[in-house]
Amino acid sequence: MATSAKQKVVGIDVSKDSLAICHLVEEKLQHLETENNPAGFQQLIKQCGTESLYVMEATGIYYLQLAYYLHEQGAPVVVVNPVIIKRYIQMHLGKGKSDKKDAQWIRRYGEQNQVTHWQPEEMIIVECRQMEQVIEQLIKQKTMVINSLEALELQPVKCQLAAKSLKQTLKTLEKQINQLEDKLLATLEKAFAKEIKLLSSIPGIGRKTAGTLLLFAGGFRDVSNYRQLIAKAGLSPREYTSGTSIRGKVRITKMGGSLIRSKLYVCSFSAKKSNAACKALYDRLVAKGKNGKLALIAVCNKLLKQAFAIVKSGIPYRPDFTTISA
Repeated sequence: MATSAKQKVVGIDVSKDSLAICHLVEEKLQHLETENNPAGFQQLIKQCGTESLYVMEATGIYYLQLAYYLHEQGAPVVVVNPVIIKRYIQMHLGKGKSDKKDAQWIRRYGEQNQVTHWQPEEMIIVECRQMEQVIEQLIKQKTMVINSLEALELQPVKCQLAAKSLKQTLKTLEKQINQLEDKLLATLEKAFAKEIKLLSSIPGIGRKTAGTLLLFAGGFRDVSNYRQLIAKAGLSPREYTSGTSIRGKVRITKMGGSLIRSKLYVCSFSAKKSNAACKALYDRLVAKGKNGKLALIAVCNKLLKQAFAIVKSGIPYRPDFTTISA
């Protein structure tokens, strides 16, 4: 959606505790700083109104409360990937960095570019994503405890109380992880029964990965093509060449999507054997001399391509799916 020529654009640089705001008043840039809390949001609305277009970066979780508040007030909101703003500043040879300058650049970006209005995700997606994040944190803690326990076992002198404490902690973490994983999957299967069933029909993708993929894609509600999924997962190829002298390896971007990337990579080992299209792709790349890891990454991309086509078409996986997903 293009920004209206007369619509006021407000650029906001969001940090944990504060908001740096830039907007025009009688064609002159004005800066405002408020706290990143409901009182600060009210001050912002009072100053700039609900008719303005509010543009901000997707800075971790810190922008969410503001975005939800503005949306609830009926104000149009745009949330931009920070990498896009960074590239925009570089393209215009921007120098120096401060919260005020960043807010100014964000406002300018929103004014000069085609932008899409932000919409909050379904509540069930948000809640499930929070469960998923906690599961990942608990898994990391479990790995740390396992490493500590293994290190303790190698000690010539071992404190039995310390070992007992670590084992109890490990048992508690495993119980919590299992409970949360079961709850997460049950919630997703209840809310998105059709989508989970469709995704699970793909050889190489199990129910848990289907749930992870569904959350990653936001229920596939706002995804218009499979390339968006590949880019969001950080699986897009990035070539590094220059002239005739520099011939770097083609690598993936690895920007965002680390969880789904790791899940799909594990799935690719099974998919290259049991998934007809993935097997054909893997064998063809290996026959051309590509290394196994590169071929597996291509399989990950193929799985995302299949997932998009299957969910959007409503047709479960078939061995001849290559004719549909090509």
